Amino acid sequence: MNTFATGILDTTAAADISMAQFALAGGVSLLLGLVIALTYMYNTRFTKSFVVTLALLPAIICVIIIMVNGSIGTGIAVAGAFSLVRFRSVPGTAREICAIFMAMASGLIAGTGYIGIAAVFTAVMCLAFMILNKLDFGTKRNAGKYKTFRIMVPEDLDYTAIFDDVFAEFTSSNELVQVKTTNMGSMFRLTYDVILKDPSREKEMIDRIRCRNGNLEINVSSQATAATEL
Repeated sequence: MNTFATGILDTTAAADISMAQFALAGGVSLLLGLVIALTYMYNTRFTKSFVVTLALLPAIICVIIIMVNGSIGTGIAVAGAFSLVRFRSVPGTAREICAIFMAMASGLIAGTGYIGIAAVFTAVMCLAFMILNKLDFGTKRNAGKYKTFRIMVPEDLDYTAIFDDVFAEFTSSNELVQVKTTNMGSMFRLTYDVILKDPSREKEMIDRIRCRNGNLEINVSSQATAATEL
């Protein structure tokens, strides 16, 4: 057990790292990155650029850690260089952030020389990632009950309470989240987030609303989780 927890660079300064040690740490990091990328691709939507980044990130972090090993000045310089980098891209999801941190952690562990621990850490985390994905852990139950209604009404219709009795009959919760003028101000688009009592009665509810809004457009969709939330 002591041998397993001993790093290949424990007694080696950065300037004295042999090519064999460097190749071993870098090669294992690349392999771990590939494992993490393949795990992320399992039952998950992904882009080519993201999985390529996951595959290479542990090796990049590993090389950086090897180079700053034992050198405080170099470490400060690297930290300063990274602080100048700005990533201009779409906000990542919580799952993508988790995968990036997992890749970085594997690279950090391998870069400090603890190859065995890096391999075990990656194997355990990838296994946990796959199991939780397979079980759909955290999936909202009864998702069909959570709907967003977008209802068009004429400008001369007082919409403040016109649908209250319909929502009381068909929903257990409802909230008017947006009012927007459209069609050159001749109509309002009302957006409601609702929780249906019985999803099978959705059409009946739509028919009742059509009688109130003059048979204008009604759009029903699943409620979307905000993209900025973790």
